[in-house]
Amino acid sequence: MRRRIAVIGGGQNDEHDVSLASAASACAALDPDRYEVVALTIGPDGTWSGPDGALGASQATSLAGALRLMADCDVALPLLHGPRGEDGALAALCELAGIPCAGSPLRAGALAMDKWATKLVAEAVGVRTAPGRLLTAAALHAVTFDGPVVVKPVASGSSFGVHLVETEDELEPALRAALEFDDRVLVEQVVIGREIDIAVLDDPDTGRRVGPPLEIIVGDGLFDTATKYDGSAMFVVPAQLTDAETKDLADSALTVFDALGCRGIARIDFFLTPDGLVLNEVNTIPGMTAASQVPKMFAADGMSYPDFLDRLVRSAS
Repeated sequence: MRRRIAVIGGGQNDEHDVSLASAASACAALDPDRYEVVALTIGPDGTWSGPDGALGASQATSLAGALRLMADCDVALPLLHGPRGEDGALAALCELAGIPCAGSPLRAGALAMDKWATKLVAEAVGVRTAPGRLLTAAALHAVTFDGPVVVKPVASGSSFGVHLVETEDELEPALRAALEFDDRVLVEQVVIGREIDIAVLDDPDTGRRVGPPLEIIVGDGLFDTATKYDGSAMFVVPAQLTDAETKDLADSALTVFDALGCRGIARIDFFLTPDGLVLNEVNTIPGMTAASQVPKMFAADGMSYPDFLDRLVRSAS
């Protein structure tokens, strides 16, 4: 018997279109012999749509309609990146409704989405992060420029609002730009190193597994929003690493995964420096098209995109 699965995309944030791409790709790739897909979309205004169109005229009525559809599903697959999705909001909704949900629960989504909280958790379990400080709008007047920094919203995705600040004149505009995405801003020292991503999957067939490491190679500057989606970045998988480096990255990724309480899938991003690795961030709902980093990692290990999605769905609890 086919399992009925609600694939949820869209969302009320700047990653709406990215999420739509992830959801559409997953819907098309899930094995039709095993799954009956119910595509649900959250619009930028918060209203829900189903396979046959709008489910109500308001957020409340459309959500009620979505919950009725989801109640007849065996599992939900939320593919909403960013706030009101990846931050645990959808996982919490599913938990309250009693619907098994693929991916991390509320606590892990909220902690991982909050870059400051992630830093505190990682440091507490012995995984190094970049030195940084937390700021709000009220504290901007006290900020001084002590050298190059990266300015980023505390809870935003796809590098929206992230700026590399190399001069004093660039600092305040970067801070104010980041505050457009969140009411808290993280200011971190620049880390010079190779950008290496590690994916962790709760594989129901083989047990938890770490995919081959992926290296992101860009030109000058950051792996920012434009670089993520304009095709100029190059992904090398598996990354050319020593056995010791690979083990250190995998062990650290698993440590952070467990400390945050992640489940299902997570992508843990590091910088590999001459002094060792430094955690950058954690994504509990990473990009999920076939061309995205996580599916590419497992494809390099012989796992097809439909097979990856099948294992992710079956990991739901």
